[in-house]
Amino acid sequence: MSASVVVDAHHHFWPQPTPELYPWMTEPLARLRRPFGPDDLRPQLDAAGVDRTVLVQTRSSLDESIDLLATAASAGFVAGVVAWVDLTDPEVRRAIARLRAAPGGDRLVGIRHQVHDEADAGWLARAAVHRGLAAVAEAGLAYDLLVKTPQLPAALAAAKALPGLRFVIDHLAKPRIAAGVEDLDWAARMMPFADLPNVSCKLSGMVTEADWAKWQAADLQPYVDRVFSWFGEDRLLYGSDWPVCLVAADYGRVVDTLRQLLAGRSEEARRKVFGANAARIYSL
Repeated sequence: MSASVVVDAHHHFWPQPTPELYPWMTEPLARLRRPFGPDDLRPQLDAAGVDRTVLVQTRSSLDESIDLLATAASAGFVAGVVAWVDLTDPEVRRAIARLRAAPGGDRLVGIRHQVHDEADAGWLARAAVHRGLAAVAEAGLAYDLLVKTPQLPAALAAAKALPGLRFVIDHLAKPRIAAGVEDLDWAARMMPFADLPNVSCKLSGMVTEADWAKWQAADLQPYVDRVFSWFGEDRLLYGSDWPVCLVAADYGRVVDTLRQLLAGRSEEARRKVFGANAARIYSL
């Protein structure tokens, strides 16, 4: 992929959602309870100057992952899919092979699980999970870390135990930006990842609080600067988190805000964050 291509490394699609399949769509997220697909996103990408995307799973469902791969194959602009498999399944390699054999399977670039929804904050430290992660690494895929502050120690241990696996932290691990106070616990647990070259971080999901309508770029700047100091220009990726971002901002405002926040960085740094890093880390 050309180094000049702009990549949105994190967005979602879903058909008509139901409470049973999407329990995380609580009442504050009610505006998301409708189908979102390629025809909804394509005009937003064109207007924002975004060329390619990475489509990310939303449910612990192999069937959803197969559907996302097929959608990616037909959409044209979706360069990669981060899918779901049961990492604790002894047959996880067979599940990955099934995804690769499905229509659009050539677009499989990563695996993700909703770790922050697990009751056990140490879920990522389990031996069975590590075996599954080893299978992800063996398949040449990346692994997205959907975690919050309580899960960061186990995520750190997993990243240290599997140096050959490319880990990508989603949404900066969801610091409490909207609270308006410095999240010291988050910072203390995120900082050690700076020393792990196999871990990257997405500049995504920073404005998805449904009741945070008056956010400004200045609210995000300290967090963007902090992760930039830890991960540097080679390990940060832009992601819109569309359509979840719609609870607080439209697509254009999300991408324009990050461009504003990175305006003081070099042209080379911006090129990497807005595409080159995603192309390399996900092998797009």
